Amino acid sequence: MTAALTSKPAFLSPPVKTRRDARLAVANIGVAIGAFGIAAFMALMQALSRANLDLPWRSAGMYYLSVTAHGVLMALVFTTFFIMGLGVAFANASLERNVSYPKLAWSGFWIAVLGTAAAAWAILTGKATVLYTFYPPLQAHPAFYLGLTLVVVGSWIWSLVLLATWYAWRRDHAGRTTPLPMYGMLATIIVWLIATIGVAAEMLFQLIPWSLGLKETVDPLLSRLLFWYFGHPLVYFWLLPAYTIWYTVAVKIAGGKLFSDQLARVVFATFIVLSAPVGMHHQFMDPGVASGWKLLHTFLTFGILFPSFLTAFTVTASFEVAARAKGARGLFDWIFKLPWGDPTVSSVLLAMLLFAVGGFGGAINASFVTDSVVHNTAWIQGHFHLTVGSAVALTFMGTAYWLIPRLTGQELELGLLAKVQPYLWFLGMVLFSIANHVTGLMGMPRRIYDATYQGSAVAEKWQALTLTSAVGGLFLFMSAAFFLLVMLGTVLAGKRTETRRVEFSDTLLPESNRSSVFDRLGWWTVIAIILVLIAYAYPVYSQLQMQTFGSPGYKPY
Repeated sequence: MTAALTSKPAFLSPPVKTRRDARLAVANIGVAIGAFGIAAFMALMQALSRANLDLPWRSAGMYYLSVTAHGVLMALVFTTFFIMGLGVAFANASLERNVSYPKLAWSGFWIAVLGTAAAAWAILTGKATVLYTFYPPLQAHPAFYLGLTLVVVGSWIWSLVLLATWYAWRRDHAGRTTPLPMYGMLATIIVWLIATIGVAAEMLFQLIPWSLGLKETVDPLLSRLLFWYFGHPLVYFWLLPAYTIWYTVAVKIAGGKLFSDQLARVVFATFIVLSAPVGMHHQFMDPGVASGWKLLHTFLTFGILFPSFLTAFTVTASFEVAARAKGARGLFDWIFKLPWGDPTVSSVLLAMLLFAVGGFGGAINASFVTDSVVHNTAWIQGHFHLTVGSAVALTFMGTAYWLIPRLTGQELELGLLAKVQPYLWFLGMVLFSIANHVTGLMGMPRRIYDATYQGSAVAEKWQALTLTSAVGGLFLFMSAAFFLLVMLGTVLAGKRTETRRVEFSDTLLPESNRSSVFDRLGWWTVIAIILVLIAYAYPVYSQLQMQTFGSPGYKPY
């Protein structure tokens, strides 16, 4: 095994080819971290409020403002900007070239920043208390919808820039397989471009005209259908970059090699095909959607569990390879040979553990019978925080510890806080998520301001668990504060150092450099579009044919 590990030198990219790309990547990640900080503060407010603590600022309006701000800034802004920064850095390093059309790339960044500012203004001034899912008939200020539309437009420009960069690389390297870091980002882009068709249609044809007063009413059912066409693929937009990091970065830092490059490409190709036609499992309780279409989406949702199981096997095997190269011999002692003190590796390992639990919960949500038990309960927020809040956010934080010093040429500061931070996040998420899963099974609804239900005997049984959830929220906030301190310390006070190379994992066995069927990304995209048309064309058509009366806007606060 050791001989195999040393049989081929690890791939080393050159340092970032120009500071131009580094500045663009840092700008995107900087906005992401800023949004993360605000979202973390809003999450603390929610956790304390849900524990029914007597706080001077506590009110229903403030609670739902914080729910909206936390959801939008964490799930949409933090993730989108971080992924855009990561994509620029990975394209530059893995393709060994500068990204194409730099002025266009910067224009996309500033458009997304402008959109973020508009949406944040609407939320923080109390003009957009519509929750992360922005369901009508809850109505927000037009700046909210226009702002988030601009964020999507900015991400489309980023997508086109990276696609152009890849096409330029292919012209110079005809017949060669795309490097895995870039392959993962291309899969992310394809999933994103397909998924955002739904939310663009909802925004442009329904929510924006409705919020501007150009339409008196809106069809909530059609809006929900279009939202969830986007809403669940959004999960894979978050997840695919995290998987790319697991495959190409974390394994390398741990001292190993990727178990199989081809298995990783199978995972990404499967996500391209199956990411979009799964959204109706969020609408099991919705009228107006035929049960047969819900059943089809159920089967497809269970199908997309396969690439995640394959990822668990491949990445775990790769970590075991790294540990056995360091002398592990027993059945399980390899686990303790891993560099748990490295904040990037520990972040990924802990994220994988939490995501494994979240994945099983996702299978429950995808089944009609079991979903009817947990639907719209605290179980859902517990599950959601194990996916985007753990597999994605924790991976991205750990990646920032590795990537930011390489982009800025400054050493990581406050290293002890960086080492402790992933474990605080893990502890906080265990307390928060388990408490929410259990209270969900006990019947506690999600997104409620007053968990006591004005002294209800049933609600009294939730109180110890809501306090546990609040304690978990405190640990999470402390972890988030540590992360922000490390990032600020590094950027503001980090010692200048020689620019280090960005290193990606090599494979355990030599892989062919020749292009394979997995590089036919156009084919995989066509298959995905055909499946989307099968899964959505008739349901959307039938919605448009129904007699609808529409709903006027409702602003609760």
